[in-house]
Amino acid sequence: MIGTNLVVPKRPMGPNETPAARYAAAEVDKGSRLAAAGMLRTLPGIAAGAIARSWRRWTQGDGPAASGPLTQVKCAAGRAPAAATPEVSVIICTRNRTRQLRACLDQVSRLESAGPWELVIVDNGSSDATPEFLAGYRRTAPVPVTVVHEQTPGQGRARNAGVSAARGDILAFTDDDCYPAPDWLRQVQRVFADPALGYMGGRILLHDPADAAITIQTSTELKRFAPHSFLPAGSIQGANMSVRRQVLDEVGAFDPLFGPGTPFIADDIELVARASAAGWSGIYCPDAVVYHHHGRRSHAAVGELRWRYSRGRGAYFAKFLLRRETRSRYVVEWLRSVRHGGLRQFATECAGAAHYLVRRAGAALRDRGAS
Repeated sequence: MIGTNLVVPKRPMGPNETPAARYAAAEVDKGSRLAAAGMLRTLPGIAAGAIARSWRRWTQGDGPAASGPLTQVKCAAGRAPAAATPEVSVIICTRNRTRQLRACLDQVSRLESAGPWELVIVDNGSSDATPEFLAGYRRTAPVPVTVVHEQTPGQGRARNAGVSAARGDILAFTDDDCYPAPDWLRQVQRVFADPALGYMGGRILLHDPADAAITIQTSTELKRFAPHSFLPAGSIQGANMSVRRQVLDEVGAFDPLFGPGTPFIADDIELVARASAAGWSGIYCPDAVVYHHHGRRSHAAVGELRWRYSRGRGAYFAKFLLRRETRSRYVVEWLRSVRHGGLRQFATECAGAAHYLVRRAGAALRDRGAS
């Protein structure tokens, strides 16, 4: 049985973090740790029913039992398998990174396309030269460009602003420190010629080999995600992710509680997991390639990011434990992950889960007060 005296590991000090900022974050984490301790005590009881149903398959290595019967596979409405290439909206969010954005857009301008496409850039409250740069870029860009301003920080919220402004049937996302391969857009268009596919991810390689080997996805193996699959965090990453608009119309937009700029950097996997739970199929296509120029090299920067990933995973698991139709599967998968990540990582994930529950409750109270 998991003990209740685990100590949630301390987050590494960020390279630009001040002691005052660290103290403020610690005050938030204190409440999260207390809630996490309660979660560690109660999670085995929550999981008991699910483990009893899935124990035999789990211990034999065949994977957990399905959480329920599969519903009919979703397909894009009104589209035949040989449908014409849809219009694509490429959406990039940025905040105070003019230099990286300039290099990114220089590569985006070279994209090849089998049909019409547009570029939507969301300025997420920049205070540097980004607004002026975007005004000039918009006048000279080789494709239609829409610039959106979303002042509230958070990539989930920023992406939602981009989606609202986009006109395409396919929404292709990358980041402002990424360089898509010239044929990236063609590969996205090719994948979505299949109307049964609601979302996709692609390969993410390092642009600079001197950067740490994180935030990448190097597998060269095509992988399909059946409806109602469990999607491990990292299997689809927002630096190279595309979604059919119809999916967002059905399952809702990005959760604004998630994404860089919030405590939980898991907005990408949270969205596609909802699509899977709603009956959509997805795919990881290694032919769609993006190069990530993240610039992290120090142990401190890498440790900070991995700590944030663990907190985001915990929030991701917590959200789907609250959903009745996914609870059984996610409880088992979370406990399975302890065998690989260890109790220290699990404790950090529990703290992230508790922090998410607190923030979710606060958001619900604010919404109720506003209404």
